Amino acid sequence: MDKENSKVITVKIEEEMKKSYLDYAMSVIVSRALPDVRDGLKPVHRRILYAMNELGLSPEKQYRKSARVVGDVLGKYHPHSDTAVYDAMVRLAQDFNTRYPLVDGHGNFGSVDGDSPAAMRYTEVKMTKLAMEMLRDINKETVDFTFNFDETLKEPTVLPSRFPNLLVNGSSGIAVGMATSIPPHNLGEVIDAIVMTIENPDLDIETLIKVIKGPDFPTGAMIMGKEGIRSAYRTGRGRVTVRAKTEIEEFGKGRNKIVVTELPYQVNKANLIEKIAEYVREKKIEGISDLRDESDREGMRMVIELKRDANPNIVLNNLFKHTQLQNTFSIIMLALVNNEPKILNLKEILGYYLNYQKEIIVKRTQYDLKKAEERAHILEGLKIALDHIDEVISIIRSSKDDNIAKERLMKSFGLSQIQSQSILDMRLKRLTGLEREKIDEEYEELIKEINKFKEIIANERLVYEIIKNELLEIKAKYGDPRRTKIMPSSDEIDIEDMIEDEDVVITLTHNGYIKRIPQDTYKAQKRGGRGITGITTKEEDFVEHLFITSTHDTILFFTNEGRVYSLKAYEIPEGKRQGKGAAIINLLNLNGKEKVNAIIPIKKYEPSSYLVFMTKKGIVKRTKFYQFENIRKNGLIAINLRDGDELINVRKTKGNDELIAITSEGMSIRFPESDVREMGRNSMGVIGVRLSENDHVVSMDMVENNKFLLIVSEFGFGKITPLSEYRTQSRAGKGIKTYNIKTKTGKVVSAKVVDKSDEIMMISLSGIIIRLNVNGISEMGRNTQGVTLMKIENEDRVVAVAKYVEE
Repeated sequence: MDKENSKVITVKIEEEMKKSYLDYAMSVIVSRALPDVRDGLKPVHRRILYAMNELGLSPEKQYRKSARVVGDVLGKYHPHSDTAVYDAMVRLAQDFNTRYPLVDGHGNFGSVDGDSPAAMRYTEVKMTKLAMEMLRDINKETVDFTFNFDETLKEPTVLPSRFPNLLVNGSSGIAVGMATSIPPHNLGEVIDAIVMTIENPDLDIETLIKVIKGPDFPTGAMIMGKEGIRSAYRTGRGRVTVRAKTEIEEFGKGRNKIVVTELPYQVNKANLIEKIAEYVREKKIEGISDLRDESDREGMRMVIELKRDANPNIVLNNLFKHTQLQNTFSIIMLALVNNEPKILNLKEILGYYLNYQKEIIVKRTQYDLKKAEERAHILEGLKIALDHIDEVISIIRSSKDDNIAKERLMKSFGLSQIQSQSILDMRLKRLTGLEREKIDEEYEELIKEINKFKEIIANERLVYEIIKNELLEIKAKYGDPRRTKIMPSSDEIDIEDMIEDEDVVITLTHNGYIKRIPQDTYKAQKRGGRGITGITTKEEDFVEHLFITSTHDTILFFTNEGRVYSLKAYEIPEGKRQGKGAAIINLLNLNGKEKVNAIIPIKKYEPSSYLVFMTKKGIVKRTKFYQFENIRKNGLIAINLRDGDELINVRKTKGNDELIAITSEGMSIRFPESDVREMGRNSMGVIGVRLSENDHVVSMDMVENNKFLLIVSEFGFGKITPLSEYRTQSRAGKGIKTYNIKTKTGKVVSAKVVDKSDEIMMISLSGIIIRLNVNGISEMGRNTQGVTLMKIENEDRVVAVAKYVEE
């Protein structure tokens, strides 16, 4: 060593280590482990997709060996381990790891059991259709390019990413001193959220959470609780509990088995089965007799057979507690923003992506504008040449070479060098009249495009509209239903969310016993049948109300004393078909003499609607619907009644409906509800129908065009009559005859406005129920007695009729 000419720099070891480690840390953060907020890709994934694009491995082309792609990525862009590149490419192809795969793999690419993929020399790959959306417009100067590691080629610093890949496919990576863990989401939900952000930039995170409900893992399963999701979307950090999808099935005699069909994200099935078996051997989990994997190409199925005396719910809870059937996923939404790592909330991620797409559209439009203007410039030159074709030909023929001809053309016609060269390159066929027309048409189209491009660049609203429309196209092509269900945790359960929304039959007896039964308990029967036993009552009790509703609907109960009470349908205890039900006094705060006389199911309270009341003595009242929105536990006054009167029916109306009221003596009156002025809750009402002695109102309904009035008598006779036979009258009249009462028919017990596609249910005093199709009931005039609808024996009689309209 030449000590005299050498230069020695003294450096403290701790300072050199600090500087070198910081350089290393920043290199790992920026160039290895963290995704970019714009395209959601790490450098290795970006380079894989770009290399595949350069190789022309589009979805319609043939597969190419994975080794070829890995070799290109290593040799051109990513000088690291071939294993690292291949593993990254495999992950992009695994549908159990990547929610929307970007690589289409052919061959063995591993499994959810943790099986390794085949070597890269055996497998083949190409891009998926969705991956093409990541690269769309990359050749239109939309993204910046930089030199590769040896400065022989250029590579993109980011991909155009025409869909929000960071949220859609998520990302995970460990850098130095920080880590990212972004779960995958549903493509359609994320695009809907971006569209909403475009339409209303001031949306808060709470509104976005209603659209993006939570992570959507490729393996499905269930997320328990929403608080971890809300925390992650608000702050960028959160933890969610993911639980396997399980079902308890019976087999053999009194034995149960737990069937697992979906596992939490990134749980190794083979390791899970091994761990469960280990816990069974160690008696950490008891009650399991057999464990096997029945998964096949149709899907996952893991079966856990239980011992005869084992409680399946207890075993399942132990499995959730001790094994990866229930797992925790930590969310850290860390990404690179301008090459700096930042923890981002949901709105920030969507905002950065939207701003990036705005840049992409503007740059693409500028590129298209430049190309259109260049082509228009050439066409302008060709048009000048065609207008002076003889002179142009003379100049070209008399010129010694191309350069002289070009200069003479430029000087003679004021052309640019590009225009002159295009004239020299023009073929003789361009001299035909048809070719001249084509040039003119092309020029006119280009001028339109140029004006459109300039308008887009100048108008931010148009840019956002393009982003919105192109995102919705991607959603239509590639969107799919959510796989992961969001279930409430034990501390945030809304009871209504846990109740299945289904049609139910609700019955209420004269003595106040109420129950709900699934509607499909009853099957439609032919006219004149005996029906099936629907309820067992005491001799002095009978069913008075029967109707069909949904478990999530609100039920308003109007009593004979003019009060109203409220219950959700699911709050009514479910009973057996022949059971009498629960006492309604245990559900509603009724006084001793109060009895429910009218019931109406409500889906939602509409401010423009009314409730119309009809009493036994023919009094009618109309009140705004919203006045009944907040019903206290001890009820509200719905209508003030005169002495000896009671409420018999309530209907919800739109304000311009017509009503029809029917009496027990077979009289009816049809009048517009506008005849009844709007009144408050505490008012009495006005006369609706004038009654004869010993007569009373049995039904009130709304008139509908082209429908029929169904009349049912107490001894099971009935008919339908077109509503057109009932003329409109003013309220407070006696009305017209609607039923011919005989000894064998008995008095009118009920009337309904029906369509021939409807079905009705009839119930007798003894509890017999029959379900009939209206189109099987005879159509007759007003003054007739009808035909037998239900055979009534001994002292029995019809007491209630309900209508059900098939949706």
